Amino acid sequence: MSTDIAYPHVVKPPGEPARLRRNARVRVAQIVMDYLGHGWSVEEVCRQHPHLSAAEAHAAMAYYFDHQDEIDAEIAAEDEAVRNAVANAPETPLVLRLKAKGLL
Repeated sequence: MSTDIAYPHVVKPPGEPARLRRNARVRVAQIVMDYLGHGWSVEEVCRQHPHLSAAEAHAAMAYYFDHQDEIDAEIAAEDEAVRNAVANAPETPLVLRLKAKGLL
């Protein structure tokens, strides 16, 4: 007998990241990054993001613990995209001016 687990506050459209049902702009991975990156408890995540309900934050974490490989891969891909963007970003006008003056 198979039991399906429901995450009432989380939706996972095919081919898209898992998101909150009520606020589709908030991805489960974003909540998980606060949990892992800052070492925040779920309660602290809710304090820092008052638009989240405790039920939403707990549902997101439950989804993460049941789908850890999927969310970790999403976080790793986002981290890699940010690193590539930073590495390939043009120098800012300030850096260019400082280099022109020989200060860098």
